This record gives sequence, structure tokens and C-alpha cells, in this order.
Amino acid sequence: MMGLDFLVLPTSGEFSLNQKMDGALHLVTLPPAFGMRNVSPFCLKIEMLLTDLQLDFTIGEEADPRKTPKGKLPYLRIGDDSLADSELIGEYLEQRTNGGVFGGLSAAQTGQGWAATRLAEDHLYWMIVASRWLDDDWWPNVIEGFFGELPGLIKPLVTRIARREVVKTYHLQGLGRHTLEEQHGFARRDLAALQGCISPAGFLCGDTPNYFDYSVAGILAGMYDNTPATWLTTLAAEYPDLRAYADRVQSHVGVFGRYV
Repeated sequence: MMGLDFLVLPTSGEFSLNQKMDGALHLVTLPPAFGMRNVSPFCLKIEMLLTDLQLDFTIGEEADPRKTPKGKLPYLRIGDDSLADSELIGEYLEQRTNGGVFGGLSAAQTGQGWAATRLAEDHLYWMIVASRWLDDDWWPNVIEGFFGELPGLIKPLVTRIARREVVKTYHLQGLGRHTLEEQHGFARRDLAALQGCISPAGFLCGDTPNYFDYSVAGILAGMYDNTPATWLTTLAAEYPDLRAYADRVQSHVGVFGRYV
């Protein structure tokens, strides 16, 4: 029903990273929306990571995050168990591959990678959400993309409640307390900072992408490739090097958020 990959409900039936975890891998993501095959930056990140690690996995969709272990997507089925949250999935895959995710990175590269990831996922991401959910002109696309299959009689009520929750969350995050012009300034500073993080070799930490590139490129893909364009898509066009970087990361693993 809803595409909110930040709505968290109590954990149920999930294992700890301290447990031995083995078994077939099945990634659960959101269904396509807004002209994108993989609409969630976090789902796209893990799909790229699994592909890059050359792990066998299947992929499925869940439209209602309330039915997932933590009320958010993605989550990874591992045999009969499940693990939610893209960062925790990354940590699990690091263990499963004996250092295949973060191995080989220096302390400086790891620090820079986490800093760029936090900026993208914990700050810029919220402006992607706002540009979709809180823009009155763009809001009908959210209704169609995330709630299109709801019966007509209950759709107005459900969408109104969901949007109210996004407004509340955005305000609590802090960005929702600012004018749209001020949010534009925050976004430009975020985008300029991310552009400055790209190494001369083309990726964050050298000449090949890694977990941190998949994190940042996932966010950028969700911003550049959703259709129609949001105010953030239009603003981000001022940073063509970032778009080229996002395409370069996705092309490297052959996994794209958009249809190709």
C-alpha cells in the first residue's frame, strides 16, 4: 500500500547479526513507481551490492511496508530468517563474504565513505521525500504510484493520513521547519559536497565502486530518474557531474533504478 521506507514498526521474527546466518538470499523491495523499476534508494543500493558481490539471489516486491519485519524496505530473506535495514544487510554481507563489502578500504576511505553516505541518506534523502510528498503539484503522482490500487472509497482517507505522517516526520527531522527557498539552499550544499567527494578516478574511493558508492548513487538515482521531475530533480540538474557519477556506478554493475 505505502512506499514509505522510513515507517518503522516493532520488530518481529528477525534475527541478530550475532547469529550464524546462512541460506538462500531473497531481496524484498518496493514495486515500481514514478517511472522507476526500483524506486527506493535503499532497495537499489542492496540490489547493486548483491550483484557486485556476485551472490545468487532472487528479488520480490512488497507494496505495504507494514507487512515487513521492521515496517520498512528493503529486507533480506536468508533461508527461513529475515534481516531488515540496508545498512544492517550490508554488515551481514560483509560477514558472509569475509570482508567482501568493506575489505581493502583504508580508515580514511571508510570514514569518507560513511560521511558521504550519512549526508546522502540522512539529509538529502528527506528532501527527495519532501519533493514528492509535500509538493501539491507532484502529490497526485504519489497517490497513483503508491496508493493506486486502493479502493476509491478509502483512498482519500488513507492518503491524507499518510501525507500527514510525512509532514510530521519532516518537521521532526528539522528540514520541514524551513521555507522552500531555504531547503533549496540545503540541497545545493549537499549536492556540491557530494560532487566534491568523487575521486579523480571516478568513484568515492578510487577506480571501482563499493558499498558507499551504491548508497550515494542510489539516492541520486531516486532524485534524477523519477518522473515527472520534482523541484529537486530540476535543481540537481545544476550538477551534471553527479548525474554522470550515478550513471557510472549503476553501469558498472548493470543495475539501474530506471528502466533501461
